[in-house]
Amino acid sequence: MQVTVLGAGIIGVSTAWHLLQRGHEVTLVDRQTDAALETSFANAAQISVSYCEPWANKDAPLKTLKWMFSDESPLLFRPQLDWAQWRWGLQFLAQCNDAAFERNVAQLVALGSYSHAALKAVVADTGIEYHRLERGIAHYYTDQKSFDGAAEAAAVMQRFGVKRRVVSRSELLTIEPALQAFADRIVGGTYTQSDESGDARTFTQQLATLCGQRGARLMFGHDIERLDSDGREIREVRVRDRQSGLARVLKSDAFVVACGSYSTPLLKSVGVDVPIYPGKGYSATLPLLKPDQAPSVSMIDDQLKIAVSRLGNQLRVAGTIELGGFDLSLDTPLAKKRCEMLVRRIEQVFPGVADTRTPEQGGDPQFWCGLRPATPTNIPLIGRTKLRKLWINAGHGTLGWTHGAGSGKALAELIHGERPAMDFGFYGMPSDAQTAPVSARLRVAQPPGQA
Repeated sequence: MQVTVLGAGIIGVSTAWHLLQRGHEVTLVDRQTDAALETSFANAAQISVSYCEPWANKDAPLKTLKWMFSDESPLLFRPQLDWAQWRWGLQFLAQCNDAAFERNVAQLVALGSYSHAALKAVVADTGIEYHRLERGIAHYYTDQKSFDGAAEAAAVMQRFGVKRRVVSRSELLTIEPALQAFADRIVGGTYTQSDESGDARTFTQQLATLCGQRGARLMFGHDIERLDSDGREIREVRVRDRQSGLARVLKSDAFVVACGSYSTPLLKSVGVDVPIYPGKGYSATLPLLKPDQAPSVSMIDDQLKIAVSRLGNQLRVAGTIELGGFDLSLDTPLAKKRCEMLVRRIEQVFPGVADTRTPEQGGDPQFWCGLRPATPTNIPLIGRTKLRKLWINAGHGTLGWTHGAGSGKALAELIHGERPAMDFGFYGMPSDAQTAPVSARLRVAQPPGQA
């Protein structure tokens, strides 16, 4: 089959790779000059199977309301005159109960475990190096009440086979001695040894290069102008070269939309409505001044809900979600405040370890923001749309790096006619079709009128 994959972040490139592995011809399209230059560019760097709880839980509505009045809140809802935002918010509220939380966690862990195994297989097969650290993820708490709830959260993960355990402050300091300067603020933590970290951009770009070497047609620097549909199937995709202005028409046996948050308007243009809304996240990448005192275990700061990962001689700190549309500005007062918060926290937790000076002070912090494509459940949409030939792989929220390799493999398997070996609700397939033979499942997934 000839397959065109639209979007060259971690999700799209992984999809392309696994399609190539199954013998398909692949065209990979992205508006940027290389892979992973948007949402996959500078994320938190964590492969966090054990910390994949959905945002929606019974405590979320009250917290979200309280956080609306703080520019430094972990989740900031910025009301817009946008029906899509309000509809997404109502769908999110419908998931804020224990039954939905348990159901959503089960699927996220299933995909996370499947994806982690897929990532390991790709690394073993390719030898890609991306500042990988297989030292687990530690979650530290500075509030006793929050830490008291850590056991319950760990127990939820343990029920789904994730070995996340509660640890005392002293054990946490043994796991990561770099926390010693902040020890008097820490009351305890949790730790999962099987998790890891690494640079998503480096991994994705190297994998894209390997895709090209294996025969994929890499069309970087091309805007996706429109999908052409007859109402029943996608006939072609029109793209335009940003440099030359030359328009091209791409015809394929299958088209995959993996454009992150931008999947929503693209799919809407052909009558496919998906509940994906952008959540703006920030990161700062800081040079290390004292590498021997820097952390080597990736961490989560419970108070600020931010993640910290070491990438060679740099420290990446990332977090916060801002639900306010497709805004990617870094120079607004709000954006500056949220970036400064990340850097300030690093200096509090690891004083003197990284260069946290501002540019005015002679420092060189690399600030970045990206749009996390979030569904109300946090479960990504992986599967077939109602239009023939049109597939989707989007909606991964803050877990694109964690779920990327497995999402790409799973969709490639579905397109190839295989059955992904995990208990997951694929988009466009009734839940009772998940356990049917693969031929039956693929027939069930067909929209009305499809063969």
